Amino acid sequence: MPVKWVLHWQPNQGSTVSSQILNEATQCVESINGVKEGRWKATLNYYKPMLRDQANQAEFPRDFLGISIVDDPSKYYFIIRSLRIVVEADSSIQLIMEKLQSYKSKVALYFEGFQYQLGDFRLRVGKVVPTHSENVRGIVMEVEYLPISSMEKARKVMEEFLEIWHEALSKRSLPGKFVNIELNFGEFGLADNYTPQHTAVRYAIVMAHMIATVQAVRG
Repeated sequence: MPVKWVLHWQPNQGSTVSSQILNEATQCVESINGVKEGRWKATLNYYKPMLRDQANQAEFPRDFLGISIVDDPSKYYFIIRSLRIVVEADSSIQLIMEKLQSYKSKVALYFEGFQYQLGDFRLRVGKVVPTHSENVRGIVMEVEYLPISSMEKARKVMEEFLEIWHEALSKRSLPGKFVNIELNFGEFGLADNYTPQHTAVRYAIVMAHMIATVQAVRG
């Protein structure tokens, strides 16, 4: 699977995330000859245990996420950040969980945007919105380098591409920047060869950072 980085928009202190920033970002992709291929979507759920006995609360992880990604809609991925665990399951697991009533989705976030082809790169830029809401909570950008599946081999090319991207975006004088988070995938038992599980971990960590950043900016 091609190597992918997932970046999130970090607003400047005192500024907010808006659809206007997303519009500027998509226009910027098109200005560097990105060819629009269509829409893309992904979903992330924060789960909480359905406890019949509150005394058992400590036995269940508090930070339990599930995510479906556009690369393989037939699969569903679970991440427990505190224990550094990532698990791949069939997408039907969501129905099973619903019937068992073991865990309940506390918050669902949707990623919606456009996909672009740019030479050997695929870019996806989109907004993050909660269920039943139009309020933009964040903006994410996936950068995928199609020829290579080794993260180490792709690193230099990815860094060079992001330099070009940041330079193009800086001309628009937006109140913030896209941030890439360095991750140690070895902690999750993942190797150098990129897989959808890497993407699931990226989203889990990126969302935690994005939520913390928004709260800090508001604070």
